[in-house]
Amino acid sequence: MSNIHPRAVKAFGEEWSKFHHAERENTDLKALFEAYFSIFPWHKLPPDAEGFDLGCGTGRWAHFVAPKIGSLHCIDASAEALDIARRNLQMHSNCSFYCASVDAMPLLDGSADFGYSLGVLHHVPDTQQGIRECARKLKPGAPLLLYLYYAFDNRPAWFRFIWLLSDLLRRMISILPFALRSPLCDFIAALVYWPLARVSKLLEKAGVDVGHFPLSSYRSRSFYSMRTDALDRFGTRIEKRFTRKQISSMMEAAGLERIAFGDSPWWCAVGYRRPESDG
Repeated sequence: MSNIHPRAVKAFGEEWSKFHHAERENTDLKALFEAYFSIFPWHKLPPDAEGFDLGCGTGRWAHFVAPKIGSLHCIDASAEALDIARRNLQMHSNCSFYCASVDAMPLLDGSADFGYSLGVLHHVPDTQQGIRECARKLKPGAPLLLYLYYAFDNRPAWFRFIWLLSDLLRRMISILPFALRSPLCDFIAALVYWPLARVSKLLEKAGVDVGHFPLSSYRSRSFYSMRTDALDRFGTRIEKRFTRKQISSMMEAAGLERIAFGDSPWWCAVGYRRPESDG
Protein backbone atom coordinates (compact mmCIF):
# COMPACT_ATOMS: atom_id res chain seq x y z
CA MET A 1 0.00 0.00 0.00
CA SER A 2 1.38 3.40 -1.01
CA ASN A 3 2.49 5.66 1.84
CA ILE A 4 0.28 8.59 0.85
CA HIS A 5 -3.10 9.95 1.88
CA PRO A 6 -4.86 10.57 -1.49
CA ARG A 7 -7.18 13.26 -0.14
CA ALA A 8 -4.27 15.06 1.49
CA VAL A 9 -2.39 14.99 -1.82
CA LYS A 10 -5.44 16.42 -3.58
CA ALA A 11 -5.82 19.13 -0.93
CA PHE A 12 -2.21 20.22 -1.30
CA GLY A 13 -2.54 20.30 -5.07
CA GLU A 14 -5.46 22.69 -4.60
CA GLU A 15 -3.56 24.73 -2.03
CA TRP A 16 -0.49 25.20 -4.19
CA SER A 17 -2.63 26.08 -7.19
CA LYS A 18 -3.98 28.98 -5.12
CA PHE A 19 -0.76 29.97 -3.34
CA HIS A 20 1.78 29.24 -6.05
CA HIS A 21 4.71 31.33 -4.71
CA ALA A 22 5.54 32.67 -8.16
CA GLU A 23 6.80 35.93 -6.62
CA ARG A 24 10.58 35.56 -6.55
CA GLU A 25 11.24 38.33 -4.01
CA ASN A 26 9.18 36.80 -1.23
CA THR A 27 11.01 37.92 1.91
CA ASP A 28 8.93 35.62 4.11
CA LEU A 29 10.10 32.55 2.20
CA LYS A 30 13.72 33.66 2.31
CA ALA A 31 13.55 34.14 6.07
CA LEU A 32 11.90 30.74 6.56
CA PHE A 33 14.44 29.08 4.29
CA GLU A 34 17.28 30.53 6.34
CA ALA A 35 15.60 29.35 9.55
CA TYR A 36 15.03 25.81 8.28
CA PHE A 37 18.52 25.48 6.80
CA SER A 38 20.39 27.21 9.63
CA ILE A 39 21.67 23.81 10.78
CA PHE A 40 22.27 22.36 7.31
CA PRO A 41 25.97 21.50 6.68
CA TRP A 42 26.45 23.19 3.30
CA HIS A 43 30.21 23.19 3.87
CA LYS A 44 30.28 19.38 4.06
CA LEU A 45 28.68 18.78 0.67
CA PRO A 46 30.93 17.68 -2.20
CA PRO A 47 31.35 19.89 -5.28
CA ASP A 48 28.31 19.68 -7.58
CA ALA A 49 26.36 17.81 -4.93
CA GLU A 50 23.27 15.86 -6.01
CA GLY A 51 20.27 15.82 -3.71
CA PHE A 52 16.50 15.60 -3.41
CA ASP A 53 13.60 17.71 -2.20
CA LEU A 54 10.91 15.29 -1.02
CA GLY A 55 7.51 16.98 -1.16
CA CYS A 56 8.78 19.97 -3.14
CA GLY A 57 5.33 21.57 -3.52
CA THR A 58 5.68 24.82 -5.47
CA GLY A 59 9.49 24.60 -5.41
CA ARG A 60 9.66 27.37 -2.81
CA TRP A 61 12.69 25.85 -1.04
CA ALA A 62 14.26 24.41 -4.17
CA HIS A 63 14.49 27.96 -5.55
CA PHE A 64 17.04 28.79 -2.85
CA VAL A 65 18.80 25.40 -2.85
CA ALA A 66 19.34 24.95 -6.60
CA PRO A 67 21.97 27.71 -7.03
CA LYS A 68 24.08 26.16 -4.26
CA ILE A 69 24.43 22.61 -5.61
CA GLY A 70 25.00 20.53 -8.76
CA SER A 71 21.60 18.92 -9.28
CA LEU A 72 18.33 18.71 -7.40
CA HIS A 73 15.58 16.09 -7.77
CA CYS A 74 12.21 17.67 -6.97
CA ILE A 75 9.69 15.02 -5.93
CA ASP A 76 6.01 15.45 -5.09
CA ALA A 77 2.97 13.16 -5.07
CA SER A 78 0.76 15.93 -6.50
CA ALA A 79 0.91 16.40 -10.27
CA GLU A 80 -0.70 19.84 -9.86
CA ALA A 81 1.97 20.98 -7.41
CA LEU A 82 4.73 19.60 -9.60
CA ASP A 83 3.47 21.56 -12.63
CA ILE A 84 3.71 24.74 -10.56
CA ALA A 85 7.21 23.80 -9.38
CA ARG A 86 8.31 23.33 -13.00
CA ARG A 87 7.13 26.83 -13.86
CA ASN A 88 8.62 28.41 -10.75
CA LEU A 89 11.99 26.70 -11.23
CA GLN A 90 12.33 27.01 -15.00
CA MET A 91 15.34 29.32 -14.55
CA HIS A 92 17.21 26.53 -12.73
CA SER A 93 18.45 24.06 -15.34
CA ASN A 94 19.79 21.70 -12.67
CA CYS A 95 16.33 20.74 -11.36
CA SER A 96 14.52 17.56 -12.43
CA PHE A 97 10.94 16.67 -11.53
CA TYR A 98 9.20 13.45 -10.50
CA CYS A 99 5.59 12.79 -9.54
CA ALA A 100 6.01 10.11 -6.89
CA SER A 101 5.23 9.27 -3.28
CA VAL A 102 7.93 8.91 -0.64
CA ASP A 103 7.89 5.11 -0.96
CA ALA A 104 8.38 5.30 -4.75
CA MET A 105 11.14 7.88 -5.15
CA PRO A 106 12.82 7.21 -8.53
CA LEU A 107 16.34 7.46 -7.11
CA LEU A 108 18.88 4.71 -6.52
CA ASP A 109 19.48 3.75 -2.92
CA GLY A 110 22.68 5.26 -1.60
CA SER A 111 22.94 7.78 -4.46
CA ALA A 112 22.23 11.21 -2.95
CA ASP A 113 24.73 13.58 -1.35
CA PHE A 114 21.94 15.18 0.68
CA GLY A 115 18.19 15.34 1.04
CA TYR A 116 15.52 17.38 2.75
CA SER A 117 11.80 17.15 3.44
CA LEU A 118 10.20 20.16 5.08
CA GLY A 119 6.65 20.06 6.38
CA VAL A 120 5.71 16.90 4.49
CA LEU A 121 6.13 13.62 6.37
CA HIS A 122 3.63 14.51 9.10
CA HIS A 123 1.00 14.32 6.35
CA VAL A 124 1.64 10.68 5.35
CA PRO A 125 0.17 7.56 6.99
CA ASP A 126 3.55 6.15 8.13
CA THR A 127 5.99 8.93 9.04
CA GLN A 128 8.62 6.52 10.35
CA GLN A 129 8.66 4.61 7.07
CA GLY A 130 8.83 7.88 5.15
CA ILE A 131 11.96 8.93 7.03
CA ARG A 132 13.43 5.49 6.44
CA GLU A 133 12.82 5.76 2.67
CA CYS A 134 14.50 9.18 2.57
CA ALA A 135 17.51 7.92 4.53
CA ARG A 136 17.84 4.92 2.22
CA LYS A 137 18.49 7.21 -0.77
CA LEU A 138 21.47 8.87 0.93
CA LYS A 139 25.11 7.99 0.59
CA PRO A 140 26.79 6.97 3.86
CA GLY A 141 27.54 10.11 5.83
CA ALA A 142 25.15 12.28 3.78
CA PRO A 143 22.80 14.67 5.64
CA LEU A 144 18.99 14.65 5.73
CA LEU A 145 17.14 17.77 6.89
CA LEU A 146 13.64 17.29 8.31
CA TYR A 147 10.92 19.56 9.56
CA LEU A 148 7.98 17.84 11.24
CA TYR A 149 5.10 19.43 13.13
CA TYR A 150 6.02 19.57 16.79
CA ALA A 151 3.81 18.34 19.64
CA PHE A 152 4.18 21.56 21.68
CA ASP A 153 6.35 19.65 24.13
CA ASN A 154 8.18 22.92 24.85
CA ARG A 155 4.95 24.91 25.35
CA PRO A 156 2.81 25.52 28.47
CA ALA A 157 -0.38 23.52 29.11
CA TRP A 158 -2.69 26.40 28.16
CA PHE A 159 -0.98 26.65 24.77
CA ARG A 160 -1.55 22.94 24.12
CA PHE A 161 -5.21 23.32 25.13
CA ILE A 162 -5.70 26.09 22.56
CA TRP A 163 -4.19 23.82 19.94
CA LEU A 164 -6.63 21.02 20.85
CA LEU A 165 -9.52 23.40 20.20
CA SER A 166 -8.03 24.46 16.89
CA ASP A 167 -7.54 20.84 15.90
CA LEU A 168 -11.25 20.18 16.34
CA LEU A 169 -11.86 23.05 13.94
CA ARG A 170 -9.32 21.59 11.49
CA ARG A 171 -11.12 18.25 11.48
CA MET A 172 -14.38 19.96 10.53
CA ILE A 173 -12.97 22.31 7.91
CA SER A 174 -10.69 19.79 6.22
CA ILE A 175 -13.57 17.58 5.06
CA LEU A 176 -15.28 20.44 3.21
CA PRO A 177 -14.91 20.93 -0.55
CA PHE A 178 -12.18 23.37 -1.57
CA ALA A 179 -14.72 26.00 -2.63
CA LEU A 180 -15.80 26.26 1.02
CA ARG A 181 -12.55 25.26 2.73
CA SER A 182 -10.46 27.93 1.03
CA PRO A 183 -12.53 31.04 1.94
CA LEU A 184 -13.04 29.73 5.47
CA CYS A 185 -9.28 29.54 5.93
CA ASP A 186 -8.91 33.06 4.52
CA PHE A 187 -11.49 34.12 7.10
CA ILE A 188 -9.41 32.51 9.88
CA ALA A 189 -6.29 34.25 8.59
CA ALA A 190 -8.05 37.63 8.68
CA LEU A 191 -9.80 37.28 12.03
CA VAL A 192 -7.34 35.16 13.99
CA TYR A 193 -3.84 35.08 12.47
CA TRP A 194 -3.55 38.76 11.52
CA PRO A 195 -4.89 40.28 14.78
CA LEU A 196 -2.85 37.99 17.04
CA ALA A 197 0.29 38.51 14.95
CA ARG A 198 -0.07 42.30 15.09
CA VAL A 199 -0.75 42.27 18.83
CA SER A 200 2.43 40.21 19.24
CA LYS A 201 4.37 42.78 17.26
CA LEU A 202 3.05 45.65 19.40
CA LEU A 203 3.80 43.77 22.62
CA GLU A 204 7.31 42.98 21.43
CA LYS A 205 7.93 46.66 20.69
CA ALA A 206 6.78 47.39 24.24
CA GLY A 207 9.44 45.04 25.57
CA VAL A 208 7.20 42.04 26.29
CA ASP A 209 8.51 38.52 25.68
CA VAL A 210 6.04 37.08 23.13
CA GLY A 211 7.72 33.69 22.77
CA HIS A 212 4.65 31.81 24.02
CA PHE A 213 2.05 34.18 22.58
CA PRO A 214 -0.19 32.34 20.06
CA LEU A 215 0.85 32.95 16.43
CA SER A 216 3.63 35.32 17.49
CA SER A 217 5.87 33.80 14.80
CA TYR A 218 3.73 35.64 12.23
CA ARG A 219 4.32 39.09 13.75
CA SER A 220 6.65 40.14 10.93
CA ARG A 221 5.18 38.07 8.13
CA SER A 222 2.85 39.05 5.31
CA PHE A 223 -0.88 38.43 5.15
CA TYR A 224 -0.21 36.22 2.11
CA SER A 225 1.85 33.92 4.33
CA MET A 226 -0.88 33.89 6.95
CA ARG A 227 -3.49 32.90 4.35
CA THR A 228 -1.18 30.21 2.98
CA ASP A 229 -0.46 28.72 6.38
CA ALA A 230 -4.08 28.91 7.53
CA LEU A 231 -5.07 26.77 4.55
CA ASP A 232 -2.09 24.52 5.13
CA ARG A 233 -3.02 24.12 8.80
CA PHE A 234 -6.80 23.74 8.60
CA GLY A 235 -7.15 22.30 5.12
CA THR A 236 -5.48 18.91 5.50
CA ARG A 237 -7.22 15.76 6.75
CA ILE A 238 -4.11 14.09 8.11
CA GLU A 239 -1.80 15.83 10.54
CA LYS A 240 0.62 14.22 12.97
CA ARG A 241 2.71 15.89 15.63
CA PHE A 242 5.86 14.66 17.32
CA THR A 243 7.97 15.53 20.33
CA ARG A 244 11.64 16.26 19.93
CA LYS A 245 12.43 12.89 21.50
CA GLN A 246 10.12 11.07 19.06
CA ILE A 247 11.67 12.78 16.05
CA SER A 248 15.16 11.91 17.22
CA SER A 249 14.13 8.27 17.82
CA MET A 250 12.51 7.97 14.38
CA MET A 251 15.59 9.37 12.68
CA GLU A 252 17.88 7.00 14.56
CA ALA A 253 15.61 4.05 13.71
CA ALA A 254 15.84 5.08 10.04
CA GLY A 255 19.62 4.73 10.09
CA LEU A 256 20.62 8.31 10.84
CA GLU A 257 23.12 9.48 13.43
CA ARG A 258 24.49 12.72 14.90
CA ILE A 259 20.98 14.14 15.16
CA ALA A 260 20.97 17.89 15.78
CA PHE A 261 18.06 20.31 16.21
CA GLY A 262 17.82 23.96 15.28
CA ASP A 263 17.24 26.82 17.72
CA SER A 264 13.72 27.60 16.50
CA PRO A 265 10.74 26.95 18.82
CA TRP A 266 9.61 24.18 16.45
CA TRP A 267 11.56 21.02 15.68
CA CYS A 268 13.77 21.10 12.60
CA ALA A 269 16.51 18.46 12.65
CA VAL A 270 19.42 17.19 10.61
CA GLY A 271 20.91 13.71 10.72
CA TYR A 272 23.56 11.78 8.76
CA ARG A 273 23.19 8.33 7.30
CA ARG A 274 25.19 5.82 9.28
CA PRO A 275 27.94 4.18 7.24
CA GLU A 276 26.73 0.71 8.17
CA SER A 277 23.04 1.54 7.68
CA ASP A 278 20.95 -0.16 5.02
CA GLY A 279 17.93 2.08 5.83
